[in-house]
Amino acid sequence: MITVICPVFNEENYICKLVEFFVEAKPVEKELIVIDGGSTDNTLTIVKECCKKHGNIHLMNNPDQIVPHALNLGIKNTLGDPIIRLDAHTEYESDYFEKVLDTFGKTGSDIVGGPMRAIGKSNFQKAVAITTSTSFGTGNSKIHNENYEGLSDHVYLGAWQRKLFDEIGYFDEQLKRNQDDEFHYRAKSLGKKIYINPAIKCYYFPRNSYAKLIKQYFQYGLFKPFVMFKIKSEVKLRHLIPSIFALYILFLPIVLLNIFYLIPLIFYVLVEFYFVVRLKGIFIIKMHATLIYPILHLSYGIGVVIGLIKRFNVVRQRSISE
Repeated sequence: MITVICPVFNEENYICKLVEFFVEAKPVEKELIVIDGGSTDNTLTIVKECCKKHGNIHLMNNPDQIVPHALNLGIKNTLGDPIIRLDAHTEYESDYFEKVLDTFGKTGSDIVGGPMRAIGKSNFQKAVAITTSTSFGTGNSKIHNENYEGLSDHVYLGAWQRKLFDEIGYFDEQLKRNQDDEFHYRAKSLGKKIYINPAIKCYYFPRNSYAKLIKQYFQYGLFKPFVMFKIKSEVKLRHLIPSIFALYILFLPIVLLNIFYLIPLIFYVLVEFYFVVRLKGIFIIKMHATLIYPILHLSYGIGVVIGLIKRFNVVRQRSISE
């Protein structure tokens, strides 16, 4: 039997489709654990009705309302193996579970999953999906390459052999964001095998507004330093470049009179123009992209800078108390 876990919060518009996928997908021997973080819409009502109809669907409460708490609750209170994570804002191919199991069998990996295939309904979502799949948008990470197959430092969502949690521990409950990054980086640093297979197909819907996108990437950046200091072996240049760019933009007004200081900005604009022109899509999508690229970089970069400050303050306070 496989265990499927899905943290949710106010997912009334998505949860029915997720349950429908789960019920119809093979294998038959499986359980779904929905962990609710205090939904205030009709999510709970919908899930409770599903539990009545299907004996292998169960509802748990997550009073901490944070994703790593939900994941750990689901893992610790289930028996299936492997454990597969789902997300309500994602759509899955009908053979998703079968491909996961097949990849485990063929590779002997500890963690498997597919790439992040972003799609959108609105032009804004489509623009986010396209920009985050480019090397300029996300630093050429393997998880955003739909054609890459092989060993990786990360997969989207993920499926894990149960024994892994006995060997390396659970998700870090101090991380509001990036807890999956940290867990996968930790696993890799301890010699565990992570395999990404493009045959494991699902489709993620990005945030649907500029405000939500800014908040999302700021939080990604904010918690990244805590991950980098914890798993130093997995620090990549792509994690640091946005923070350098954010600091550069911050000091731009101070040294604006120095023409040489503008050279990096001019280079950035030219590179962005190159990528925007090459994007597939209608004009409005490309217009969104011209704003989305710097939003991704600056939101993430500012988050990293503030996260570094917070991290150093934590270390300083610990040294003082000792």
